[in-house]
Amino acid sequence: MPAPDHLDPRLLRAFTTVAEELHFTRAAARLYVAQQALSRDVRRLERELGAELFVRTTRQVTLTADGERLLPYARRVLQAQDDLLAAFGQARPLLVDLNSPGLVTGRLVLERARELAPGQELMARYESGLTYAAGELLAGRIDASFGRFAGLDPALRTGLAHQPVRYEPMAVVLPESHPLAPLPEVPLAALAGETVYAGAGNPRTPEWTDLAHRLFESRGIDVAPPVPLAVGEEEFQRIMGKTGNPVLAVVSFPAMASTVVRPLVEPVPLSPVSLVWRKGLVHPAFDALRRAVSQVAAENGWLRRPAGGWIPAADAAVMSVRN
Repeated sequence: MPAPDHLDPRLLRAFTTVAEELHFTRAAARLYVAQQALSRDVRRLERELGAELFVRTTRQVTLTADGERLLPYARRVLQAQDDLLAAFGQARPLLVDLNSPGLVTGRLVLERARELAPGQELMARYESGLTYAAGELLAGRIDASFGRFAGLDPALRTGLAHQPVRYEPMAVVLPESHPLAPLPEVPLAALAGETVYAGAGNPRTPEWTDLAHRLFESRGIDVAPPVPLAVGEEEFQRIMGKTGNPVLAVVSFPAMASTVVRPLVEPVPLSPVSLVWRKGLVHPAFDALRRAVSQVAAENGWLRRPAGGWIPAADAAVMSVRN
């Protein structure tokens, strides 16, 4: 069969996405298209090239030898297209997950990155937790997120890279009526006997619950059992108001009605925050995002650990490594 005069880049993008996922359903979700449409595009590309690119069974999808041969060429063509569009100000937005509205760390980095790359579009997303965001990163639905990299499942980390951003001091959110609320700072020992909410049961944030368990271990502090997952500030306040439990947070946690945020001390527990992205990410605004991390962290001393600060050994090791 003669070679085609040209190939639609859409077909090449469909092929490379399936080749990376080796799963048509996941690839379709990543491209925001119906699975049937994706399958049609791949079959059309196979017809135009006169080659079978995938072996499909009910259990798995694998690349053929021709598929393996095509993949590096397809990636180069698509990268050239992205570079061309970027040169004329038509690059797609860089999608940056800030976890939750009101949290300061990611927002400050994103604002600086926008200043460094005024010609690019960097858009915020809110995925609520790094574990959930990691799946979105690997699927290509978002580009970067912030959170505790060491708290991710090792299988997730293999496809991701990270850059340390901050050792953020942790805090506790207390009802105004709580006996500890009048204190300007709350010693960890003062929480002995308390049950503290730390997201237990929330499938988006197990890395945060794990950090709480490590912090509370041997200190007589219990992690509160799961409660109905609250979406939105009003629902969160309502559920927390019903339980009356303190809430583990960070010092920059946004204020809520009828509560106070108090830093934890003796020792000062630290929440390790990294910028996280999928390996191989290429985008004209991504370099600006990483430079923003370096600048904002340096200006605010975010990567200086306070004397006596507490952090798990595994997290300290991960935060010492920069990709």
